Amino acid sequence: MRLLKLAFASLAALVIGTSAAYAIDVNKHIAAPGQMLVVWAIASEFCSIKDWHPAVADCQESKEGDANFRTITLKDGRKIKEKLDASDDTSYSYEIVESPLPVKNYQAKLWVEPDERDPSRTVIHWDATFDANGKSDDEAKKTISDIFTAGLKGIKQKAMPPEGQEDKN
Repeated sequence: MRLLKLAFASLAALVIGTSAAYAIDVNKHIAAPGQMLVVWAIASEFCSIKDWHPAVADCQESKEGDANFRTITLKDGRKIKEKLDASDDTSYSYEIVESPLPVKNYQAKLWVEPDERDPSRTVIHWDATFDANGKSDDEAKKTISDIFTAGLKGIKQKAMPPEGQEDKN
């Protein structure tokens, strides 16, 4: 009996010790009118977020060594510092360095691809992986999901042709 208790205790310790918290994923996308590179031009600059995200009041770029950073000032005055990890002709990836948001270990990618169903449209993707920090997983996921949804709608709005200028083909 003693050996059985010891075996259970060892097994429980092993299970608890090796069960790491799973990272939270948020994957959002939206289709927007326009060719891929035209739509990407709206969001491709790391600090262009100030032009298309409704929660962003300002964005300042800086360089530390070889690394590029942006400091986003939200409309409520809070600041987020992010580091650009990689970029190419249709995407960039970044990580949060400092933030009041309820996340840590945050890595994200903003990218575009042609809409397979309609070549006159582009699909914009915004994906992130992170851990909750100071809030529940559900609360952290909702916060990031809401940020992404608002931002993607902002890019789509910028991609819309001016009223009366729609393609008549």
